[in-house]
Parts: sequence; structure tokens; C-alpha cells
Amino acid sequence: MPLRIAFVIPTLDQSGAEKQLMLLATGLPRDEFDPHVIALTRGGPYAERLADAGVPVTVLDKRWKCDPLAWRRLSQALRRLKPDIVHTWLFAANTYGRLALPRRPKPKVIVSERCVDSWKSGWQLWLDRKLIGRTDRLVGNSQSVVEFYAQQGLPRDKLACIPNGVELGPQRSRSDLLAELKLPDDTFLIGYVGRLAEQKRVRDLVWATETLRQIRPQIHLVLIGDGPERERLERVARDVHTDRHVHFLGHRPDAAAWMSAFDAFWLASSFEGQSNSLMEAMAAGRPVVASDIPANRELVAPNQTGFLVNVGDSVAFMQFTRRLIDEPDLARRLGDAARERMQTEFSVARMTAAYAALYRDVCGRE
Repeated sequence: MPLRIAFVIPTLDQSGAEKQLMLLATGLPRDEFDPHVIALTRGGPYAERLADAGVPVTVLDKRWKCDPLAWRRLSQALRRLKPDIVHTWLFAANTYGRLALPRRPKPKVIVSERCVDSWKSGWQLWLDRKLIGRTDRLVGNSQSVVEFYAQQGLPRDKLACIPNGVELGPQRSRSDLLAELKLPDDTFLIGYVGRLAEQKRVRDLVWATETLRQIRPQIHLVLIGDGPERERLERVARDVHTDRHVHFLGHRPDAAAWMSAFDAFWLASSFEGQSNSLMEAMAAGRPVVASDIPANRELVAPNQTGFLVNVGDSVAFMQFTRRLIDEPDLARRLGDAARERMQTEFSVARMTAAYAALYRDVCGRE
């Protein structure tokens, strides 16, 4: 009898955790697992891919942060499904899912944490600790996430690390992007894909662009994504007179498809769980320059698959990227090594197999 798994997540928007859930739910072998997905608030782009793969999706239409009706609907859905495992993702679903568990038959519970959640307030961390008694495993997508929760007092024997799996679909051509931006063929395109939020420190990238363009005027920074910092970042680019070299493309549903169009990729975040966009850039064979934080350290081997720089060091972003421009053989070597690492160590198949082994273990089927 296949193990029935109820995946619970706030939405199926086009974001990192949602993509990982979709890849996992659609990749599990159906002779052994029976996946179902419950979205608390709304569906989204990944609902279609789940449906195409025959994975049932239920949307509960949660309206408020504290929504008793959504909790009741979740409780009813879990009682109806009678899952062997409830696997929740992100804070809202981690909380609602564990509070709505049916008593009989009682499922095993796996909680996914996707980031070093320094944003959480005291009551949220208290709730994480309070609900750990209802949890069989808490899975971080990087060792830095696991360590963060260990430091919050969660028992290490309930913690596990399963890295993200990277999927790289069809890619758009470099010439397409140059044509859209009306840029010449000798342009050096630097990419960033992600939210325009304070945590991502995109302002450091704008400053690095302003410095680098003075000596390598062929460089252009392409920002794919949107967020609360966009207006301020556009103003900064204008104020330092680099707006002609910084291109805000906004949200793109095919964001990952542009990775091969870039000549290099930047990520300046002050904290991450495990960056899907960084992994996708590496899988596309792009040389990367990223902030030296624990999560990025688990992906980028310095001077082998890319470069790491201190958080906030925009000059270092400029200096290492100048090397990539001036030494194309180096850029090619780093990109090839990055692609090889993603293929061998961070494949979707490897991630799916690790979760399958975890499911078997908690259910005593090993």
C-alpha cells in the first residue's frame, strides 16, 4: 500500500519553497507514495504542473493570518485524506498543519524550514519550540538552516538536512535578452533573479555596477524580480547615474529560463536558506559572485565554482567580476565546474530520493 502524503503549504505561487514542493510531489515514485497537496491561501502557477502530473490539489481560501475557518477546513481535509505523513512547508503551514492534525489515525509529521529565519519574532520562535513535540522531523534545506533551529533549542535528533534539487528547463537565448534591452553584442550581462527585498542587498549590486561601469563600460546589470525595495533601488540607480546600466525587468514567470543569457550571476544576500536562483545560475554554467554566508558556502566552492565576498562588499563584487570579464577562460572554467557540481550533488532525483528515504524511515518501512 503506497504511503499517502499530505503536503501543506501557504500558496502555490512561483517561489522557491513552492517549486521544491512541486518537484518533490511530482517526482516521488507512485508505486510507493500517494501525494496530495493542500494550499492554505491560494493556488498558483505550480498547481497546473501538479495537476498535469496527477497530483490532487485542494485550496482552502485562508483569508487572515489567524483564520479559524481555514484551520477547520484543513482539519476536515486531513481527516478525509487519512494521510500516513503530513509534510508542511513554511511558517503558516507548519503552524496550521500541526494544530490541525487528526488524532486517529495519527500521521507522522515532517516540517520543512527553508531559510535562516532571523525575521521571526519571539512568539513565532516560541511556537516553533512548542510544536516540536508534534513533529517527527524538522528538515532544513541547508545545514545553516538546521544549525539556526538547533540554536533555538530544538532537539538535534529531530533535525535533518536535505538540500534543494535544481531543475533547469528550456533556456532563452542571450541574443533575445540583448534585443529586448536594445544592447550591443559585446555587452557583458550580469544577472540577478529574486525578490527586491532588504535581505537581498540589491543596493550593493547597484553600487558595484556604478563602480565597474567606470572601467568596463560594456557591463549591464539585469534584475529579474519585484518587491518592496524596487522604487528605492530605481531611485538609487538614477541618483548615482547608473540607471542606463541597471535594468529592472520585474517579475517574469520564466525567470529561470534567462540564466543562460547572463555572462555572470550576482547574489548579495545577508541571509538565505538555500537560493534556488543561485543554484539555477550554477546549473546553467554561469560563473557566480555571491555573499559569503553559510548557505552560499554550501553551494559555491571559492575559486572553483565561483567567488564568495564579504556581505556588503560591493567593491569585491566589482573586482571579481572584472576578472571574469578580462579572463574568459577563468569564467568558462568556473561555470563548467558549477554546472558539474549542480548535476552531481544537487539534482532533483537526489533530493527526491532523500525525502523518500526519510518518509520510509519515519514510517518504519526501511
